[in-house]
Amino acid sequence: MSKLPNVTTSIFATMSKMAKEYNAINLAQGFPNFAVDEKLANIVAEVVKKDVHQYLPIAGYQPLISKIAKLILDSYQRKVLPETEILVTTGATQALFTTISALIKTDDEVIILDPSFDNYEAPTLLCNAKAIRVELNDDYSPNWERIEKVITSKTRMLIINSPHNPTGKVWKENDFLALENLLEKYPRILLLSDEVYEFITFEEKHISIHSRKKLVDRSIIVSSFGKSFHITGWRIGYLVAPDYLMKEIKKVHQYLVFSVNSLAQAAISDYTDVVSVEELGKFYQEKRDYFRKLLQNSRFELMPCEGTYFQLVSYASISDENDVGFCKRLVVEYGVAAIPISTFYADGKDLKLIRFCFAKDNKTLEEAAKRLCTV
Repeated sequence: MSKLPNVTTSIFATMSKMAKEYNAINLAQGFPNFAVDEKLANIVAEVVKKDVHQYLPIAGYQPLISKIAKLILDSYQRKVLPETEILVTTGATQALFTTISALIKTDDEVIILDPSFDNYEAPTLLCNAKAIRVELNDDYSPNWERIEKVITSKTRMLIINSPHNPTGKVWKENDFLALENLLEKYPRILLLSDEVYEFITFEEKHISIHSRKKLVDRSIIVSSFGKSFHITGWRIGYLVAPDYLMKEIKKVHQYLVFSVNSLAQAAISDYTDVVSVEELGKFYQEKRDYFRKLLQNSRFELMPCEGTYFQLVSYASISDENDVGFCKRLVVEYGVAAIPISTFYADGKDLKLIRFCFAKDNKTLEEAAKRLCTV
């Protein structure tokens, strides 16, 4: 009997497979198609000659952990204890899975805000816990009244995600003040904050849980070098949590992966000495603006994009098809792959919205836009 009877092949794998079959431009899956930074490639070539090929400590490569602590201090003015509060993980996906597996028990309830990334629910269900899906407001801000209504004595965790995948929404100061007020009333609830796009924001700057003194002692914060450094295939992320939670998380981590790729950790550690994450937002803002300009003569309606490298568009004025069908037809007839937003909702809510990834070189964006302007 399946432990995940309702889980099938992810929409990301489905659309990428179709893109390959029809030789379409893949703006569906969220990965860059441009070359890795030459400085990073050169560092890898040097690091591979060093003695970094065996198991590392469970928590990670010590020089990298120290640099993560410095990055958090420089970015958010939070002092994190490198020895006990940082864990390097096999991507943010493993960080999320390990955290939920370690801290959620049978019959616990985990609140997930829709539209939501699909990696939140599966580990919750594998813990024999219940995923409580709550819709965000129409502008994708949190609806605190709706959230509080579903809190019960069994509620153990709230998962938040800003900058938000798939919508590109960035939470504001008022959202975090409301979050603090809410959680103050429910001391049992842990907060899992998915911040993998933390350095990819535009007009609105990212507010991290790292900067919320009222919340850090009950929060697990997940970050991603893969997203920040355009190396999604390296599968390197990290999480930060107070010691009492980290001890439990590490118990699962040691049996799930034990330690993370040593060569990649050493290379990233050296790379952080020669690169600044401060430039990342500017880089992707130029991508966003260029892609939006290319689509301005299309029939798609462009939704706001405050962060991440995803652009939502409405096709409501083009077709009455459901979004999954429209995305499949877009691949077959126009040679461009996108992600239907209904798949991010528990009830498959269809708002005639689809998601494009603009983390592509300009040539790819130009050709994709040319095709989309004929739809």
